[in-house]
Amino acid sequence: GYLWDEFKNQAPNLATQVEGCDQCLILQGTPEEFATLNYLRDTVGLITYLLDQGGCAVYDPLMFRWWAAADWKEQLFVPAAPVPRHHTEILVSDEAKSSLKWFHTRGLRKFGRPDISVRHVPLEYEEGVIDLCNRLIEHMAFGHIAPEGQRINMKSLPCGGIIQHGGNLDDPDFNNVHIEVKLNL
Repeated sequence: GYLWDEFKNQAPNLATQVEGCDQCLILQGTPEEFATLNYLRDTVGLITYLLDQGGCAVYDPLMFRWWAAADWKEQLFVPAAPVPRHHTEILVSDEAKSSLKWFHTRGLRKFGRPDISVRHVPLEYEEGVIDLCNRLIEHMAFGHIAPEGQRINMKSLPCGGIIQHGGNLDDPDFNNVHIEVKLNL
């Protein structure tokens, strides 16, 4: 489908290598304990072990990303510490009105946190919204819970924005619940 076609366009050599594999392993589960990130640390370690044993690539469906073995190790294993921005993706989609963009994340479910959605973003606020998303990714991955109605206070964004909770785990845009950041535009 679409994601495979994009992968083939972006990394044709790795896609050819993946196509040539005669086996794959699907790691799937739900952590019983979200109080620590031990489950994520263990998952990164297990996947790294499998790559060390001859695995050629990793596909992360929560962030729609393929990882070459070397990239996985360099960005997720070698730091030996949580790197939330390497586990999440900020996607940008066109809105119905072509001058506006929708910024949304994928991957925060790995941290037991909602993903982020900011709709109807005009060009002049795009950098501020990316900064907001990165800040929220870091804060939430390390335990912050964004309460309903929390105000957004950043110099690069208009005053009066708030956070609202929504979605569910079956939402195909996130495969997760999410927070909707309502900017005061």
